[in-house]
Amino acid sequence: MLRVAVVGSGPSGCYTAQSLVQQDPGVRVDVLDRLPCPYGLVRYGVAPDHEKIKSLQNNLRSVLEHERVRFLGGVAVGPGGVPAARLGELYHAVVYCVGAATDRHLGIPGEDLPGSWSATEFVSWYSAHPDAADGGFVHGVRSAVVIGMGNVAVDVTRMLARDVTELAPTDMPQAALTALAESRVTGIHMVGRRGPSQARFTTKELRELGTLPDTAVLVNRREAGTDPAFLAPSGLPNAQRRNVEVLRGWADGPAVPDARRRIRLRFYLRPVELLERNGRVGAVRFERTAPDGSGGGGVRGTGRFEEIEAQLVLRSVGYRGVPLEGLPFDTATGTVPHRAGRVLRGDTAAPGEYVAGWIKRGPTGVIGTNRPCAKETVASLLADAAALQQRQVPSDPLPHLRAAGADPVGWSGWCAIERAEAALGASLGRRVVKLPDWESLLAAARTARA
Repeated sequence: MLRVAVVGSGPSGCYTAQSLVQQDPGVRVDVLDRLPCPYGLVRYGVAPDHEKIKSLQNNLRSVLEHERVRFLGGVAVGPGGVPAARLGELYHAVVYCVGAATDRHLGIPGEDLPGSWSATEFVSWYSAHPDAADGGFVHGVRSAVVIGMGNVAVDVTRMLARDVTELAPTDMPQAALTALAESRVTGIHMVGRRGPSQARFTTKELRELGTLPDTAVLVNRREAGTDPAFLAPSGLPNAQRRNVEVLRGWADGPAVPDARRRIRLRFYLRPVELLERNGRVGAVRFERTAPDGSGGGGVRGTGRFEEIEAQLVLRSVGYRGVPLEGLPFDTATGTVPHRAGRVLRGDTAAPGEYVAGWIKRGPTGVIGTNRPCAKETVASLLADAAALQQRQVPSDPLPHLRAAGADPVGWSGWCAIERAEAALGASLGRRVVKLPDWESLLAAARTARA
């Protein structure tokens, strides 16, 4: 019997487990996660008002409920947890599906001022990630700047502008809902260093900004028109053309003088410094950029600068993988070196070590991209299975994981957390409301063991 550990229970981990049990009728898979809750970024990264995407949890759930798959939450691998080497002794193969665990920085003066955060930190707060900081994100904020032009930037912009009555039916934690209800944010600038045709959001996400009640979305036609494709978008690929057409509509649309909130999409501005006001961030200094003439979307600085007021700055400029104890790591790409999912040590594939998801290919693609990525890795693993099974491993790794210091939250513990979140929602006159901290999550999980 082939025993496999999958580290990470997000989409890449679940698709890996699914592909394994579909292709090998004898394999047993333990899906390990540092958190007591499964689903990774589907639970803790998808915006709470995107219920259709969040419903993907139902598909992932069917994988984790499979008779040959076992969910073991609350199991850290690496420093402070089960050493990677020990994990490799307990299973024939280990597939690391740990994602890209940190965000990229701007690398400019003032980035560490109070009020300056990564979009990831803001998302974690309103998604009830148990490691999230309660940083008083919107307290005292009138104007916010979101740096980036991808879907995460659109998400955090929308959440800053979304009316709280529309958020109440979601699973957003109560503290975040209360804070956003009391928010006085009226101006949001979403800023990119390049032009409209290089923006990386999807049209569906972009259009949502225009549906927000009491909110005007504004695009400066002269600024956006620095991009020749904004003025003549017909030659663009379909995805970019649709984006530009939406932006052109906002540039040409009538003003909405009585809107309580304004979202301004700004282009060709590169952040160079966060400016301090009264001990916290108070403005962002940008350099105006312009196309560099290369035809590839590159820009150059113009030496002209402007400042935008902001008491809150959220950077959304990408994610990055972090080194895993005991595994090789490519610092240039933020990934584990591999060949078709097999971890490479030098030029040699390491027996029994595999990767899938963002730690394998970098933070690219959408949720569905993880499925073919996982299938490639599983194909490599199963091709190696005969050799891997020559090594003896425990018939059940669970006692050995406990001996190594782990206290796993099993599927029944997760179901107890779900019941506690439903009960919390009912007590607040809402639907399901997420438990926001380690203590409450683990306390709920323990009720399954009583």
